[in-house]
Amino acid sequence: MRHRIDPDSLTALPNGSGVYIFKGQGTLPLYIGKSVNIRSRVLSHLRAPDEANMIAQTRRIDFIETAGELGALLLEARMIKEQSPLFNHRLRRLRRLSSIRLCQTDKGTTPEIVDSKTVNLGATPKLFGLFSSNHAAKQKLNELAQLHGLCKVVLGLEQTSTRGCFGLQIKTCLGACVGQEARHVHDERLSAALIDLQVEVWPYRGPVELIEENDGWVQRHRVNNWCHLETWCSKTGQASQITTFNPQDFDRDSYQILVKPIMLRTVKVQAC
Repeated sequence: MRHRIDPDSLTALPNGSGVYIFKGQGTLPLYIGKSVNIRSRVLSHLRAPDEANMIAQTRRIDFIETAGELGALLLEARMIKEQSPLFNHRLRRLRRLSSIRLCQTDKGTTPEIVDSKTVNLGATPKLFGLFSSNHAAKQKLNELAQLHGLCKVVLGLEQTSTRGCFGLQIKTCLGACVGQEARHVHDERLSAALIDLQVEVWPYRGPVELIEENDGWVQRHRVNNWCHLETWCSKTGQASQITTFNPQDFDRDSYQILVKPIMLRTVKVQAC
C-alpha cells in the first residue's frame, strides 16, 4: 500500500512498550494505540485493509515509550480521554457510571440501580457491573432474567400483579412472584448470575504506587480508588499528574486495566 507517511517517523519506531499516535494534517491525533512492541503493532496497522482510510490521512507517527505494558495501557486511556482521536471508538470519557447494588429487605434480596453521583463505586460493596447508563444496567438485569429464569417483578423490572409476572405466563420465570419458588432459592440464583460482574472494592486504605521496571528504567504509577493519579519516571525524575483526586472519583477504564494485576498480585505494589 502506498502512503504519504514521513519515513523518518517509521524508522524511529521502537520495539518496546508504549503508546503510538497517528497524526494527520492538523494538531489533533487521528488514532492513539498501545502495544508491548510499538513497531510491530504500527506496521500491522499499515497492512490492514479496513484501516486504509485512516492510513491515507496519516502524515507521521509519533510514540511515547513506557517501562511496561501497564504504563502503556494507562497512558493510552488517559490520552484518548484528553484528545478524543477521530478513529478511536472506545475509552471515551464517561461522566456518570451506573451499577447494580444488591440490598437486603424483609422479603429478600432486591437489586437497585445506583450511579457514581450518589455512590462511591470503588468503596461500596455488593456492586455489580459498570454501565454507561441506568438504562444499560436495566438491560443487563433483563438479560439475566431471561438467561437464569429470574422474576422481573422481584427484580423491579415489572409491576406487581396477582397473576405474577409476564415471564410466569410464558414459563421463563419459575414463580418467585407468586410463591411457587422459594424466595431464597431465587435470590441465590440472582447472586450467582451477577457474580462475574462484581465490582471489587479498593483493597488499600489510601493511594499506592504500582512499580514497573525495565533494564534499570523505573516508572511508578500512583493509584487510588482504581483512579490513576500520576506516573513518576526515573528517566525524567518527574511525575506527570493525571488528575486532582476526589474521593468520589472512579474511572471505569483504569479499573478494568488495574483490577486483575492488583487483585491477582501480578504487579509490584508499594504504599505511598
